Amino acid sequence: MKIAIAAVATALVLGAASDGSAFRYWSAAQLSSEQAKLGTNPKGGFETLADFGTHNIMLAVRHGNGQAEWHEKMADVFVARSGTATVVVGGEMVDGKTTAPGEMRGSSIRGGERQALAPGDAMHIPAKTPHQILMKDGDTFSYFVVKAQE
Repeated sequence: MKIAIAAVATALVLGAASDGSAFRYWSAAQLSSEQAKLGTNPKGGFETLADFGTHNIMLAVRHGNGQAEWHEKMADVFVARSGTATVVVGGEMVDGKTTAPGEMRGSSIRGGERQALAPGDAMHIPAKTPHQILMKDGDTFSYFVVKAQE
């Protein structure tokens, strides 16, 4: 939990540095309430908590596997809040299609390294690196995402 707090605090400091009026704070109660709302959607979902231009902070809840993703200019930092998941990083995206400028999605990843995530764990995924979140059936995974330009 200390790692999660430190990661979010670091993102807040970075946001304040890029815009002196952009200080933001989210209480544990606010984050838990937002997580509960996202968790009611059968597919899960995400909420952008703040967008600071060069980076943003999101809260996400998943109830199943995500698509494979690739971002040309954005790195991802994941900080697990609750539940567990496995993130596949690297390798080759299968059936990759451009979904927006500088963004691709695919059905899966061939190869790559698998990393388990549990509450309090954090990971950095550089830009131009395929990645995908995989979960066991019936599990729920909640995590912060900090997307930052590289």
